[in-house]
Amino acid sequence: MNSATSGPDSAPPLSAGAGRYRWVICGLLFAATAVNYIDRQMIGVLKPTLQAEFGWNENAYSTIILWFQLAYALGYLSFGKIVDQIGARAGYAIAIVIWTIGHVAHGFAGGVASFAAARFGLGVGESGNFPAGIRAVADWFPQRERALAIGIFNAGANVGAIITPLLVPALVMWFGWRTAFFVTGIFGVAWLAAWWALYRHPSLHPHVTQGELNWIRQDAPDTTTKIGWGPLLTKRETWCYATAKFLIDPIWWFFLFWLPGYLFDRYHLDLKSFGLPLAAIYIISDLGSVAGGWMSSSMIRRGFSVNAARKVTMLVCAICVTPIWFAQSIDNVWGAVLVIGLATAAHQAFSANVYTLPSDLFPRAAVGSVVGIGGTVGALGGMGMAKFTGYILDATHNDYGVLFALCASAYLLALLAVQLLSPRLAPARMD
Repeated sequence: MNSATSGPDSAPPLSAGAGRYRWVICGLLFAATAVNYIDRQMIGVLKPTLQAEFGWNENAYSTIILWFQLAYALGYLSFGKIVDQIGARAGYAIAIVIWTIGHVAHGFAGGVASFAAARFGLGVGESGNFPAGIRAVADWFPQRERALAIGIFNAGANVGAIITPLLVPALVMWFGWRTAFFVTGIFGVAWLAAWWALYRHPSLHPHVTQGELNWIRQDAPDTTTKIGWGPLLTKRETWCYATAKFLIDPIWWFFLFWLPGYLFDRYHLDLKSFGLPLAAIYIISDLGSVAGGWMSSSMIRRGFSVNAARKVTMLVCAICVTPIWFAQSIDNVWGAVLVIGLATAAHQAFSANVYTLPSDLFPRAAVGSVVGIGGTVGALGGMGMAKFTGYILDATHNDYGVLFALCASAYLLALLAVQLLSPRLAPARMD
């Protein structure tokens, strides 16, 4: 029972253990992100199969990816605003309906144009995942727990990326690649049913005790006034987040869409054998996602400022990415898995802290919009990275050296941008 009816004198003391329903919500966000990445990554896992069937070169494949990212850029901006207007519950539901339809549409595609159209629909829907998820975290968690909560739900990306190369090749060998899209579309429908049944705002939820609600609301209250894009676009704090996304999101896109092909070509693997190395990379990534959120949250609990906790964690992560520069020179596939896995884990840990910046720097009423702006900027960077990757691989006959060098340097540059644009991570002045 919700004890919100208790009088102020009987309110329980502030305690993290006063209730734990917020972690059920975090679990739902984790599951949604896993489904999101299963649907997103299938094109990468099926890249060798589809290239063989349709005769695509790297540039044609990059065009399909570009259309996904264009939709993602446009949708991210729109969903950020939508979530701020209608809330996480309805916003997330709309997003998953759109992306599930787009995902299933891949099973009917027959060439570059139809795949690009299906990817566009998928991108529009999937762009709602993080604006809605981060808004839900801002509603359900105090500042001291947000990085950990975001790290946990962001780890769903890696679980999805682990499941995909293990499940999809089996579905393809049993039923064909078209049926694989239809079968995996069921996951989105199942999640939507659970979300609609279990999610409410914490102040309205029957399973949230007054003690847990007090814990969620422990931070100083912020404005509930709707904030338009105009004022947000003039804030350095908005561009602190957006610039970091512009620099690191393209690297994650590269990992997601080109790693399967890289393992396939560099180590002469096939549909049956490249799934385990790829899954191992994302298992390592999962550890990084949770560790990155835990590290900064733990530092805050020990008395470090939010500024120090976030940036020290990001610095450690940025350093851990740098060995990927030499990944192409590693002849053993499992040695490469360790180096690439370290880089993807560091990305996820870095990203978990970047995702906390909108809720660190802005009132809740603006979080979805800021996330949307940053996601759009990141997706635009990803579009450029997709075409650049296709051009480089076609021009150099699959030499990944330049691409891995970009991966190695992007996170240090992103941290530098965060430091220059928000030296203290002080909340933006909205007056």
